[in-house]
Amino acid sequence: MFPAADEAGSLRRGAWRYFPVAPGRMEFAVEVRRAILAAPPKVVAVELPHACEEFYLRAIDRLPQCSALMYPTPDAFDLGEESFVYVTVEPCDPFVEAVRTAREIGAEVLFIEPALQDRPHVAAQYPDPYAVRRLGLERYIEAYRLQPPPRDEDLEAHGAGMAWRLQGADPLAETLIVVSFNLLDPLLDAMQIPQDEPARRVKASRVRLVNPAPECLAEITTEMPYLQQRYELWRITGKEDILIDRQRANFDLLREAEALYHKNTGDTVTHWQRRLLARYTRNLARLSHDLVAGLFDVTVAARSIVDDNYGWEVWELANRYPAQKIAPDLETMRIQAEDVWLNTKKIRLRRRLPRPKQRLMPRGLKQRKKEKEPGEWKHRLDGDSICSYPPEDLAIETYGRFLKAKARSLVHEDRMRVQEFSTSLLDGIDLRETLRNWHKGRVYVREANRIGGDAGALCVIFDEDAEDRYSYLATWQGEHQNESDMAFYATNPAAHIVGPGIGRAEYGGFLMTLPARRMSYVWSDPDYAFAESKSETLLLAALDYSVERHVVYVAAKPPRSVFRSIAARLNRSIIYIPIGALSSDKVKRLRIVHILDSYARRKEAKDYIW
Repeated sequence: MFPAADEAGSLRRGAWRYFPVAPGRMEFAVEVRRAILAAPPKVVAVELPHACEEFYLRAIDRLPQCSALMYPTPDAFDLGEESFVYVTVEPCDPFVEAVRTAREIGAEVLFIEPALQDRPHVAAQYPDPYAVRRLGLERYIEAYRLQPPPRDEDLEAHGAGMAWRLQGADPLAETLIVVSFNLLDPLLDAMQIPQDEPARRVKASRVRLVNPAPECLAEITTEMPYLQQRYELWRITGKEDILIDRQRANFDLLREAEALYHKNTGDTVTHWQRRLLARYTRNLARLSHDLVAGLFDVTVAARSIVDDNYGWEVWELANRYPAQKIAPDLETMRIQAEDVWLNTKKIRLRRRLPRPKQRLMPRGLKQRKKEKEPGEWKHRLDGDSICSYPPEDLAIETYGRFLKAKARSLVHEDRMRVQEFSTSLLDGIDLRETLRNWHKGRVYVREANRIGGDAGALCVIFDEDAEDRYSYLATWQGEHQNESDMAFYATNPAAHIVGPGIGRAEYGGFLMTLPARRMSYVWSDPDYAFAESKSETLLLAALDYSVERHVVYVAAKPPRSVFRSIAARLNRSIIYIPIGALSSDKVKRLRIVHILDSYARRKEAKDYIW
């Protein structure tokens, strides 16, 4: 029927070239546009339903605004139910791009898909399209075709319907056929024999074109609107390939959301949270068998590593698409993800922002005290001594005990050994491993190699202070046997006076050790002179003052290896806990400290501290 292929494995059949794509993915839209502009064909055939050609062309004329085709499901005709299918028309879809570019160069457009059935594209799994940027299109296509997915009746019927449409076209005209990967081989096989006209399932009169509401685009488009906007900018300029790099787009999304997060909440994203975001999104992508995380996974990571407010900013920014407007000529509809996709996933974001109405109080309640004139409280500083605020002491001591218990459990789990039951139950049956091997009829037991000694000093580093932000260095001793000695570095409390003789600061890091009344001023101790940072000074002091064998170190990254050697010489060991493993809300509250300039201030501190 056609001349032999130019070479083995080639997708060219005479004047026709087959171009397989992954539906809805930006990388293939880029490659389709480049292919058409590099060698302009006379005809561009696309896997779109010819029964809806009029509506697709109207939707493409509206680009860069997104549109949606709306039509009843086949079951709705028989059951009389109001059930609809929504098909989005978005810039990053390679089929849409093929039609769009073909019309720019004046090529004929041929819609070859049979009349709409349940979905316009048969569902399929594709390797992450980001591999196209790293491997190249040819190697991606070759790798996919070496292990094609199994065929079913729907694929065969779809391929036969498209083959019938192509068999009526001019075989001598230079034609580019844009088709889904999973339909490529069924279409090639169907082209070898004459095909009958497929039965129509949906009439064009039942199709409507609607305008999706701007706030729902992230739910219904294959690519997030943030990426669609970057693609449109690349399409106009034809330069700056960095705009269409998916990995770079995720990075820019998180960075811009971080600026909005700081503006709306006053909080900042720290360097260790950025590092965890990169690692967490990578792991989520691997679970989905992708190279780069999608919008849902990026939002989950933002919420989990930072908080719901940051997750909200990421989602809102990703959903921002300035080109989408309320259309006067079309009905604007709020379409949900369930209307477009099967097996959708949901995430709940509880945004927490200051709300002035919640701070309103009845007139009978006492108002918080304020300065009579600016700077009044600064002039009332005694400067003779400093002390802490007891409720904060109680909270930090309680959390310190929790961290020590967590460190002990981590070491205990690390030393746990599981083995198959032979003669002794040791420390009990390991249910997890036993159930995992239940089909083998084996029982597994665990042996707990308990650690010697207890957790003593606790060192918590919130910020390594590379920018020298935390200038206030202090060491104070516990007031009773249950209160730890403490050394810390923090922001200057005199810069944020919240009451007479009451300064508010933010910890950069602190050290706590029991028993009390032993610690001297660690910041001028010559034994710690070789420390390269404030955090290392605290860790050296922790190893020096700890009366127990184990020192707990909580930070964004583990200490340098030299500290393991120092600890071994002192018969100590360092138990490292990543700060990202702790509750971000709890850590944020724990970082605030109030410093009082005398014990007398404790009686009135509750009127000024919030």
